[in-house]
Amino acid sequence: MAAPVLTPRADDFPRWYQEVVAKAELAENGPVRGTMVIRPYGYAIWELLQAELDRRIKAVGAQNAYFPLFIPEAYLRREAEHVEGFSPELAVVTHGGGKELEEPVVVRPTSETIINASIARWVQSHRDLPLIVNQWANVVRWELRPRLFLRTTEFLWQEGHTAHATEDDARALALRVLREVYEDTMVQVMAVPVVTGRKTARERFAGATTTWTCEGMMGDGKALQMATSHELGQNFARAFDITFSDETGSLVHAWQTSWGASTRLMGALIMAHGDDAGLRLPPALAPVQAVVLVARAGDGAGEAAAALARDLRAAGVRAELDDRTDTSFGRRVVDWELKGVPVRVEVGPRDLAAGQVTVARRDTGAKEAVPVGGAVAAVTERLAQVHATLLGEAAAHRDRATVEAASLAEAVEAAQDGFAHLPAALLADGGEQRLHEAAVSVRCLRTPGGGLPPSGDDLDGLVAVVARAY
Repeated sequence: MAAPVLTPRADDFPRWYQEVVAKAELAENGPVRGTMVIRPYGYAIWELLQAELDRRIKAVGAQNAYFPLFIPEAYLRREAEHVEGFSPELAVVTHGGGKELEEPVVVRPTSETIINASIARWVQSHRDLPLIVNQWANVVRWELRPRLFLRTTEFLWQEGHTAHATEDDARALALRVLREVYEDTMVQVMAVPVVTGRKTARERFAGATTTWTCEGMMGDGKALQMATSHELGQNFARAFDITFSDETGSLVHAWQTSWGASTRLMGALIMAHGDDAGLRLPPALAPVQAVVLVARAGDGAGEAAAALARDLRAAGVRAELDDRTDTSFGRRVVDWELKGVPVRVEVGPRDLAAGQVTVARRDTGAKEAVPVGGAVAAVTERLAQVHATLLGEAAAHRDRATVEAASLAEAVEAAQDGFAHLPAALLADGGEQRLHEAAVSVRCLRTPGGGLPPSGDDLDGLVAVVARAY
């Protein structure tokens, strides 16, 4: 593996992260503080991830729609807890068309209010339920401490919103999304193992009755909230008069959920798998799954490399030819490793004379010579192995950095380097606040066996997963 061109993670993890984002050409800061420009390579990764999420979202019965960016300020005020939770982050437009607006409008921070205004018109009968819509959009939340992908004033996401006839139906959908959309994507596509559980009352979404979360451990031991799914009860249904006639003809309020994941997942990919040489992408999310490099021009190397790249593409591999022999071979290897391309194939005159090429894996750094005629099979075989290796390494890292704590003090100490499991009863009587004062938060609540607890706020017999977080 080529010498690193980045600050070592162990020396300065935040600086390493910023350098990867910049040097791998993923994103850069926009002209307005807190905004970002997602560069083509970064956006190509996002498109692949978006497609995987979208397929799973539709599999749970959702249909995609689009709702306005501007929301009447009065809409947010209909649900008091919701507006209180978002007030510090709101961007409000007071002028338009050269004059002051009669009513200020809010730039979308989330769409519960404006979507529920539509749902109230669309739902009349129990036959209209369940109603499940999803929106791919941008949102704006005024961020005081921005960091590319992790916390930006404007970011991209999907948000699902539903209405159901019963509380049980709503809860079942919220949990199905948690498992079949989010957890499945994170594990099977991103190769990031996650801890799922219930948020505490302090941490749950403003206006929700219960928030479910997927929490990943990053390379520095901190937690990252990767997606959330919320049970909204009837709070928004009452605020927006979302009622339907049930099978007896009675008029009742619907039960609702909302759920979302954002470009923050890009940050998770970087921090969960990256090493001192840059990105390490799982094959499903790699815009270039295999790069074929001409090591040195001459003796048919360029033609052989071009033919191999064509054969790889014909086999369904996203392959790219790099025949820029005017740039040093070492420099090009460094650049492709930085971008996290899972497999590299090196083609040079000397190898070709021996009837072989060199295949290198980005995840392990292993290199081996394979016959030219077997190169396509070798690449596809190694691509199939990369995901399992990345997932296994991330899971092992999480397990090593997870400690069983018996007190708040032990939990705070353990959280400096990873996760701590703490009896949830210790969060009562100001325990959660004391953790917060030590810059540690409760990421989620689970059962002692690692399962999901019941909805609600009960702490009895549960385990709190505690960590520092992004």
